Amino acid sequence: MTPTPVVNIRHLGMRDYTDVWREMLDFTNQRSAGNGSEIWVVEHPPVFTQGQAGKAEHLLDAGDIPLVHSDRGGQITYHGPGQLVCYLLLDLKEIGIGIRSLVSNIEQAIIDILSAYGISAARKDGAPGVYVDAAKIAAIGLRVKKQRTYHGLSLNVDMDLRPFSRINPCGYPGLAVTDMASLGIDADVVSVAGKLTTKLAAILGYTLMDVT
Repeated sequence: MTPTPVVNIRHLGMRDYTDVWREMLDFTNQRSAGNGSEIWVVEHPPVFTQGQAGKAEHLLDAGDIPLVHSDRGGQITYHGPGQLVCYLLLDLKEIGIGIRSLVSNIEQAIIDILSAYGISAARKDGAPGVYVDAAKIAAIGLRVKKQRTYHGLSLNVDMDLRPFSRINPCGYPGLAVTDMASLGIDADVVSVAGKLTTKLAAILGYTLMDVT
């Protein structure tokens, strides 16, 4: 019987986006068959990030918020305090799925967690992420190298949503963005992270190990 793969959960706290991105690249490039998969839980100071195929016109007014050109998929998004970011450093071979199934499973895990908080959320055809009515509450942007993933997801918990008005979120002009607090949920990033990482591990077929 094949043993269940283990995923290590690391809690990084508040960290600069570029620093964590470099660490993800190092982790991915140096992985061998013996390196276990990990999920990194982090918050970022205010930053706009533009995906690999991102278009400059989707940044409307950066103001004093820095812009980082990233190698993830997707267009432009915003990260800031009060937003849960989970970086998924996974080996697709060990869980036997492809990238489309991974995205679908991530979306389902987020939908399930929001449902547990009493929020009815759903997917949107042709637009990866999770939505409450017409407003986006979670974004997904991944990169795959040799069947190993990095980057991941963001879920808006309790944050300042105003910077999203300075961009076309995920490349969609006028897209509304919401967070759990705006929907009446009193929760913090740490508590939501615990529930979401547990759900992600279960839905992807991992045994979860909290290493920090």
